[in-house]
Amino acid sequence: MKKILIALCAVIATAAAVAQDAAPAPVAPAPAPAETTAPWPIWLAFNSTRNIDVVGMRVTIPYGQCEGVTGLDLGIWGTCRYFEGFQINILRNETIDVLAGAQAGVYNTAGRADCAGLQFGLFNEARSITGVQLGLINVAESVQGFQLGLINRADAAYGFQVGGVNVIRESEISFMPIINVGFDLFTRY
Repeated sequence: MKKILIALCAVIATAAAVAQDAAPAPVAPAPAPAETTAPWPIWLAFNSTRNIDVVGMRVTIPYGQCEGVTGLDLGIWGTCRYFEGFQINILRNETIDVLAGAQAGVYNTAGRADCAGLQFGLFNEARSITGVQLGLINVAESVQGFQLGLINRADAAYGFQVGGVNVIRESEISFMPIINVGFDLFTRY
């Protein structure tokens, strides 16, 4: 019996040695990618100013700033460079470069940005807007769409303004109460 156990152990040891020789050499791990950050699905921004991308929902209490948001932005004061979706902050919504979607709050700004969508609040501003501004005061350099508010101002417009004071600075009739219509085709912008 001892001879059989010794022979069995020898066979197992030989098989393990042959299998180890036949196994491929271990592969060195791949180098880590250079500082890429995956987008966050949910980001709770508590006084955050990190340059991250959020794809999903960002909650800003009381203030949050990030590189880009695609989805929903809720809170008190939210700032980002690129935004696609719904930005609903109580005090201020700010998009620096490109806004595609809707902003709703007291102060909505795409002041240096191009806006495609809707701004709804007490004060709305955009560099250029293709869409609708609804608020007490609406300001834009160029408007292609509709402004509804107590005071509406645009440098150039292809669309309508409805409100108490309506100004299209580069129009032949630059001021009209109640309604103003612009037919400028943005040759300057």
